[in-house]
Amino acid sequence: MRSYNHLMEPLDPAYPEKKFFNLCKLGDARYDHLPFSVRVLLESAIRNCDEFLVKKQDVENILNWKVTQHENVEVPFKPARVILQDFTGVPAVVDFAAMRDAVKRLGGDPKKINPICPADLVIDHSIQVDYNRSPDSLKKNQEMEFVRNQERFEFLKWGSKAFCNMKIIPPGSGIIHQVNLEYLARVVFDQDGCYYPDSLVGTDSHTTMIDGLGVLGWGVGGIEAEAVMLGQPISMVLPEVIGYKLVGNPDDLVTSTDIVLTITKHLRQVGVVGKFVEFFGPGLVQLSIADRATIANMCPEYGATAAFFPVDNVSLQYLQQTGREQEKLNYIEKYLKAIKMFRDFSDASQDPEFSQVVELDLSTVVPCCSGPKRPHDKVSVCDMKKDFECCLCAKTSFKGFQISPEKQNDRLKFTYEGNEFEISHGSVVIAAITSCTNTSNPSVMLGAGLLAKKAIEAGLSVKPYIKTSLSPGSGVVTYYLKESGVMPYLSKLGFDVVGYGCMTCIGNSGPLPDSVVEAITKGDLVAAGVLSGNRNFEGRVHPNTRANYLVSPQLVIAYAIAGTVRIDFEKEPLGVNSDGKQIFLRDIWPTRDELQAVERQYVIPAMFKEVYAKIEKGNENWNSLNAPNDELYPWDQKSTYIKSPPFFDNLTLDLLPPKSIVDAYVLLNLGDSVTTDHISPAGNIARNSPAARYLTGRGLTPREYNSYGSRRGNDAVMARGTFANIRLVNKFLNKQAPQTIHFPSGETLDVFDAAERYIQKGHPTIVLAGKEYGCGSSRDWAAKGPFLLGIKAILAESYERIHRSNLVGMGVIPLEYLPGESASTLGLTGKERYTIIIPEILKPRMTVEVELNTGKSFEAVMRFDTDVELTYFRNGGILNYMIRKMAS
Repeated sequence: MRSYNHLMEPLDPAYPEKKFFNLCKLGDARYDHLPFSVRVLLESAIRNCDEFLVKKQDVENILNWKVTQHENVEVPFKPARVILQDFTGVPAVVDFAAMRDAVKRLGGDPKKINPICPADLVIDHSIQVDYNRSPDSLKKNQEMEFVRNQERFEFLKWGSKAFCNMKIIPPGSGIIHQVNLEYLARVVFDQDGCYYPDSLVGTDSHTTMIDGLGVLGWGVGGIEAEAVMLGQPISMVLPEVIGYKLVGNPDDLVTSTDIVLTITKHLRQVGVVGKFVEFFGPGLVQLSIADRATIANMCPEYGATAAFFPVDNVSLQYLQQTGREQEKLNYIEKYLKAIKMFRDFSDASQDPEFSQVVELDLSTVVPCCSGPKRPHDKVSVCDMKKDFECCLCAKTSFKGFQISPEKQNDRLKFTYEGNEFEISHGSVVIAAITSCTNTSNPSVMLGAGLLAKKAIEAGLSVKPYIKTSLSPGSGVVTYYLKESGVMPYLSKLGFDVVGYGCMTCIGNSGPLPDSVVEAITKGDLVAAGVLSGNRNFEGRVHPNTRANYLVSPQLVIAYAIAGTVRIDFEKEPLGVNSDGKQIFLRDIWPTRDELQAVERQYVIPAMFKEVYAKIEKGNENWNSLNAPNDELYPWDQKSTYIKSPPFFDNLTLDLLPPKSIVDAYVLLNLGDSVTTDHISPAGNIARNSPAARYLTGRGLTPREYNSYGSRRGNDAVMARGTFANIRLVNKFLNKQAPQTIHFPSGETLDVFDAAERYIQKGHPTIVLAGKEYGCGSSRDWAAKGPFLLGIKAILAESYERIHRSNLVGMGVIPLEYLPGESASTLGLTGKERYTIIIPEILKPRMTVEVELNTGKSFEAVMRFDTDVELTYFRNGGILNYMIRKMAS
């Protein structure tokens, strides 16, 4: 019996069997003042309150948010669904398969390991830009995708048959967050006779994109997502909610990309890590759902947990535009209005109370980019040339390359396809219209198409050695680009469709021409990539592009035509046509009126209905795959893609008490902003790496290595790929390299080889780090990898939210220096040996003693933030906890 069943009533008297929990019947004045995002948490708590997983006190804590937001109060949240992409989804399905084996071994029923919460898995991270600049690029890249990933895809197809309640969207369908926005999002669930708000967690940090449609969602670790799929609530600290007020109207030249990059920098300065951001204000009326989704997509880049836009009339118009049925639109509006979750942004009386309010006047936004190494380092387009040249001079840092003055104007000649070219610092070698951040937005995609049309008509072109690509987030984009007549012009500039998936944005940019790479390497050039993505961390986009800038799709084309980021568009022409006339960017930039007219005519519901009617049917390659039908997965011992992980090999039903970490060596001594790309790279496997040596030993050639991301179903590869990023900066060394010092021998070794030696001798290890440890994409292998390397704890100044959660999920202790302290202030070199005293009685966020073999000691906070996280730690991780629960 649920505790709040008395709140249930029919939404429509004509359908008495369909009910909802009427939160207004609580009769509690506090409800009317709650942020709309917190109301979603409240509804979930009320609907799921069983006095076991969710208690009445949890409901009271959420209702009392105005007070409890400041008290570090833990509440449970049961999302309506889970979404996964294949890079993170494959290891999740591998874990489910291994958990079935473990439950059976412990005497339980393996069928209990099955998603209880609906799960959608979109295969979008496996395709790479191997071919570009030709009409058949898409076909060739998709064929290569299946050649490389056949084992993984067959495994996922097995999962779609073996597990109930799991929908798999085949490769070639689109990018996860755009498919979610255009197709999967329910906004309101109508299930088992009950209406309730759509909400979700996803195994990708940009899950927050769906917040733009009024669906509360955010990224979690793959480990945490698996627990939700098994019916467990997420345990979260009730967040502060920052009200972000938008006023004014944007200038005609400003795109949604410019707005989101401005907001990203602003909110980074405000400080919103671990908080919700909720948008409101009259300026919101100017923003389409695609604009809002762009802003919500980059939520991880400004550090918030969620970036919520409550549902309003614009949301309903979008649902209609994307082909949702009118019947659904009717009950969505009626239900949300009944529980006061439907917004009118022009009505200030609906504004809730916030923890803090910050404001942006959209009229102050100017065209901008972000880079060269971080998404929140905004640069106005008018300052781009000057800023890049300052970066050349500056010391090596997030805004510096330390190029000596006499080399800053070096030019290297090279031959490509029989013609001679030259490149210099700032030369563009990758130009990619990519990522759901922007490809979900018709205004910027059609803007890019119209810009391409005008550029061709003006006699402009893109140099042939620049790797250009267009990877839309869904087939709808290609549909309206073709129907509007702009696709041929994009193709003429080299922007042919190369695939439907996360490509350049996640490092699947494919190889550059050999002659270009040779010139870059010979001249030690800072070559540039421009992309319409959301991440540009060093080493992510391509190993040979040291400077990478996030820009709108229009500016991707502009910088591709210019061939360099060292250009002032106001003063310098994009190029000169055959008549000798200088063509400036302002001459070919499409007007807002032009864009709106084309969008109104060509972005229509019929397109969405036609594309998504066949999305789950897959394609010929997918449908021809043979997958086993067994209840337990028949592991192939020869497979280098799918391997049963060792996480549960020695698991017993009995709990062992936690032990102190004694005399640990420091495996790595790292600085600030170490990303999950540094910890667990997704890109190519270097030929001289431990992972390459393992694959070579299994009979593979370098052409068959594929990427780390594609091999996340094999723990042997992923353990060897941990800390294998070539841009890793380890303070023990005087260079960037995926290496460390093995202190007992004094040798410099690859990180995996050093860790293996420590494990063989029974020596525990830890990692020292600075601020924002684990920032970047949500990757469970950034926690699983260190666990397999024998790392018992990380000692850092601060953590990215999802990564800390992942460490907890694997039983790795996240330690945090006391405020104001760091390795530097404590005089730590990393050459000491560390003993971390773990007491028998554990409490959330408790302080523990750290003793050094030098006789020095200090205290650190053990970042288990909730009692549930302590339960996971005692079990050796969240999956061990779930197996014990299911087996018993």
